[in-house]
Amino acid sequence: MTIYSVMPLELVLDGIHQQPGPYLTVKAGDVRLQIEAVAPGIGRIVRLADGPLDAYLRPELTPGTLVAYGAQTS
Repeated sequence: MTIYSVMPLELVLDGIHQQPGPYLTVKAGDVRLQIEAVAPGIGRIVRLADGPLDAYLRPELTPGTLVAYGAQTS
């Protein structure tokens, strides 16, 4: 594999041997999100796993956005 980059190779390959964090699947309304826990009850969106097409255009569901999650009380 050849990598063409103006960045130093140490920065490009930083963290290549680290295992990605444990991912959780959370349902938010009609959208299923895959998130990575960063703190108790707070997660970072990794990707939208399932949902209507217009959900992919919603700025609050952009990957990298922090969201609160937890048990719902009825």
